[in-house]
This record gives sequence, C-alpha cells and structure tokens, in this order.
Amino acid sequence: MLTDGSKAPKIELLDQNGKKFSLVSLGKMKVLVYFYPKADTPGCTQQSCGLRDIAGLIGRTAIIGISPDLPAKQLKFDEKFELGFPLLSDAEHTVAKAYKVWKKKSMYGREYMGIERSAFLVGADGT
Repeated sequence: MLTDGSKAPKIELLDQNGKKFSLVSLGKMKVLVYFYPKADTPGCTQQSCGLRDIAGLIGRTAIIGISPDLPAKQLKFDEKFELGFPLLSDAEHTVAKAYKVWKKKSMYGREYMGIERSAFLVGADGT
C-alpha cells in the first residue's frame, strides 16, 4: 500500500489523443492522479465532472484520470463532458497495479478484477 511520503510509481501511458504521456513531463508540479473503473458510467462521470468543476480552485495542481479504457473511449468521454485534462489508458493495468488499485471486486455475487476508485496527490518532489 502506498503511504504518505512513498515515491509515486512511474506513469507512462497513452492519453485520450493517443499521445504518450509521462508524469515526469509535468516537472515539479503537484498532480492529482485519480483512478476510475470505466469512462462514461454514472459514478465515473460524477467523479470526473466533480474534478473538472474544482480544477480552477486547486491552484497549480494538474489533474490526471486513469482507467482501463482505450484512448478512443477516453476521448469520447472527454469531449462529451468537456473535462479538459489528460485521461490515460491503462488497458494492461500496469499503473493501476503499481498504485495498488487493481483489486478483486464483486457485484451481484460475481467476483472480478477491477479498478478501486482512488485518488493520489503527488507532490512536486514526486512523493
């Protein structure tokens, strides 16, 4: 489990435009990294739009969303709700596993692996 002061795992994924995105490309900026299970579902839409709505209130803190969705679906989600921040595709779950948010879940008695809705504030020092 990641704790306060832990070094943030590396993030290198494709964004909603199919371009490579790296956490280190943001330099010494604070970054709110949030994980959501699936683009354009009610809970994920509420979560993402809520962050969009407070983006102007959190100073120089970048917002980055990550889900297993492919870039085309992320782009459609971004355009539909005018989110305005990077949505990254973690189809192989590598970053979700590094952040320890790829978990066993259950719904209606069925168990499956999926994203645990989570958020991490990465400081300018990378922790």
